[in-house]
Amino acid sequence: MITNHHQNHLSPQEYLEGEKISQIKHEYIDGEVYAMAGASDAHVTITGNLYMLLRNHHRGSGCRVYMADMKAQVEELNRYFYPDVMVTCDTRDQASDYFKSHPCLIIEVLSDTTEGFDRGKKFQDYTYLPSLQEYVLVSQDRMNVECFRRNEKGRWELYRFGVGEIVEFSSVDFRCDIAAIYEDLTSSPA
Repeated sequence: MITNHHQNHLSPQEYLEGEKISQIKHEYIDGEVYAMAGASDAHVTITGNLYMLLRNHHRGSGCRVYMADMKAQVEELNRYFYPDVMVTCDTRDQASDYFKSHPCLIIEVLSDTTEGFDRGKKFQDYTYLPSLQEYVLVSQDRMNVECFRRNEKGRWELYRFGVGEIVEFSSVDFRCDIAAIYEDLTSSPA
């Protein structure tokens, strides 16, 4: 989530070096950095559940699953974001220890303060990643998963999953009951 804007214009190299030593995370948008805020219990629980489900699914496959602390680079737009969960199966991503440029799946867990940005500008920016096949938005307050999937014509189609349904991420051949994504929440979403 973007919460605090700093006025200093940085090159991508300066930003990446600064993130290595920073005590807080920042997203980078065309030379400007934005501090990231903390997350709620529900946000962290859902993110952790998704990471574990996807990590177990991909064990030994060559695909890598990242949670919260790995940056996604949108090189064409000069952007770096911290997705909640990201999967890459592209060997080119092994070349960088601090960001990934070729994810096939990006997941963002929505909050009141990030929902508009995640649905709008961030999604628009992510569409510049040729490797991205699915962009997923997960609600914290109700069992609702929205999967935007790029079709064979390059257009984005919406697939919604709710209570009692099986969630499917075709980009990584993954399926699970939606209840597994919301497991162990302090207050159960309806």
